[in-house]
Parts: sequence; C-alpha cells; structure tokens
Amino acid sequence: MNSLRFLHLADLHLGKQMNDWSLLADQEAVLQQIASIADSEQADAVLIAGDVYQRSSPQAEAMALFDAFVSRLAGMGKKVFIISGNHDSALRISYFSALIRSSGVYVTEAFEGKMQSVTLKDRDGEIVIWMLPFLRPSQVKRWLPEEKITTYQDAVEAILRQTPVDPKKRNILLCHQFITGCETSDSEERAVGGLDNIEASVFDAFDYVALGHIHKPQKVGRDTLRYAGSPLKYSFSEANHKKSVAIVDVHEKGDIEVRTVPLYPLHDVRLVEGKLDDLMQIDYSEDYVWATIHDELPPPDARVTLTVNFPNMMKFSIVNSKTKYDVDVLATQSMENKTVTELFSDFYRLQNNDQAPGEAHMKVLDKVLRELEETP
Repeated sequence: MNSLRFLHLADLHLGKQMNDWSLLADQEAVLQQIASIADSEQADAVLIAGDVYQRSSPQAEAMALFDAFVSRLAGMGKKVFIISGNHDSALRISYFSALIRSSGVYVTEAFEGKMQSVTLKDRDGEIVIWMLPFLRPSQVKRWLPEEKITTYQDAVEAILRQTPVDPKKRNILLCHQFITGCETSDSEERAVGGLDNIEASVFDAFDYVALGHIHKPQKVGRDTLRYAGSPLKYSFSEANHKKSVAIVDVHEKGDIEVRTVPLYPLHDVRLVEGKLDDLMQIDYSEDYVWATIHDELPPPDARVTLTVNFPNMMKFSIVNSKTKYDVDVLATQSMENKTVTELFSDFYRLQNNDQAPGEAHMKVLDKVLRELEETP
C-alpha cells in the first residue's frame, strides 16, 4: 500500500445565510467541487474539522446536502472523518455514528472523558487519526473533575495528558479550537477575554493537526498545524481570502507534504467603492457585493441604479463629508446568524445612545453564559 493522502477541509456552515441571503446553492456547488478534487487527487480520506452546520438544529435542506456530500465520498471509496464544531450539536452530528462506521465514515460521539481514535495502515505502518470535537472547559471538567480546568488550554491539556499518543507512530489530530496567533475574520465566534486561546505547542505530539474554527486558510507556526479555512467567504471581512482545501501526503514518520488546491465559488464576495458613475462602468457581475459610493449628492435611486450592474448586491453604503461614516442602507445580518454576544451588544447600544458595552459588561455576560453551559 502506498502512503496515505488526506484532503482537509472545515467550517462548511451548511445552512448559513449572509445578510439574509441563502447560500445553499453556493454550498452545494462548492461541495461538488470538493468531491471532484478528492476524486482527481486520489485522496484516501477526507478530514472535516468541525462546524458542519451553521446551527445546532440545522434545517432539513442543510442536512440533505451534507448527506449527499458524504454519501458521494463514501461511494468513491473515501474514508471520512468528522468532528463537531462550536456551531454543531455533538449529539446530532454523531447520530447513527456506530452504524455508518461500516461505510468508512467516522464521526465523533458525545465526549465522555476520552478522545476517540481510528487506526489506518499504509506501507510505513500505522497512522492514528485522533478526533477532538469542540469542547468547552465545563464539558471537560465534568468528566475530569480532578483536573484544574479554567481555560480552553487547560481543558485540552487535561485531555491530552490522559491520551496514549505513541510517539513512534504517525499521529493526526482533528481539532476545532482557536490557536494563538492565527488571523481571524468577522464571521467567527470568540470567547470574551481570550479564554479560548490555545498555544500551538500543546499539539507538538501530533504529526499533522487538521484545524477548524478559523475561516482563513493558514498555517500556525509550522506547515503541519493548519486551518483549512471555510470553503466559502461568509463575511465581507473575508473578501480578500483565497479559499482552498489542503492536500496532505503522509509518508514515513517526520515526512509530511502539504499543499493547497484553490476553490472557485459560484458567487464571489467583493467590496466595491467609488463614485456612482465609476461603479457603473464596472463589468456586470452576479457576485455578492457590498457597494460603497462617495458622492456628495447621491441620487435617491442610487441603490436601484447599482443593481443593474450588481443584481446580487447585499449591502449598499454612502460615505461622504456629510455622513463621515458608513451608512448601511440595506438590512443588517439577520438575528439567526448573530452570536449571543452580538445580540447583547446590539440591545445595549439601543438602550444607551449607541454606546458600546464596556469590558465589565462583557465579562458579566461571559460569566452568565458559562454558568448556563454548566447547568445540566
């Protein structure tokens, strides 16, 4: 048997909307593209590092889309490894997990104190695939009460201390956490005060760490500690991202090659700005656009005029000497796509003359949320 080849992806967020626009068609197109890449690259397995869905209770269309994607991969003879992310319900993700193992699809089950693993073999021996779903400190503390656990790093270190990782074997870890030093965007959820930070050195025992949670594809420190990134741009802060999947060739111990294959969306996400007349000279595009005009006296129908060139314009803003700031004319992101922290901040601003909540307010909110998580 030759060396094994893995395709690493993450953060599908199936069912996500962007500014109240459904992205299911875009997600279906990119998943078909990824399946074709897995086939053409002759990948032996696909690693999906969490946030399969946008919500813990995904809609039927999103579940059907993921079912079709995984079924296609399994039908091509690819093994599939799936962990749950912070947007997923671990119980829903793991439903029928014992049954589908026979098809070569491995899904993390609800955490009960130990990390799950699957062992594969190639010409150089065994490769152990370790699967660590997104976990909060309170979840780990419940199963490891003797450990002192306050932060996310404490939680992960506690799990790894009681995990029998054999340094002589090649070990691959699927993980959905925030690693210190990575580059973030607006579409990711973060804990207040940086409690979710985990140092990269915590994962030194693993030959390759397939990360999820951060939407920009990137390595963190070493080539083999890597975020796959989301397959699509899920916020305008990601407009300059180059989306891709990672192809990982695992040779003998200490020899791993990593490269990326670009993804091409059905609709790109772009920022365009300038005078109205200049924007009207840009070629027609069905990309998802945030258009900002700088005219001092914009015509009342400026937004409608721009839709001739950009029929899928999601946002429209005016910035000039009178406004001095961005005025978003279209609807903001819907409530279902906002985090609890964002909703609290919006409510606070409404009640306090548009003043943002302070650090003390956010610490109280974080404390309340953590207490709710610990409530059975």
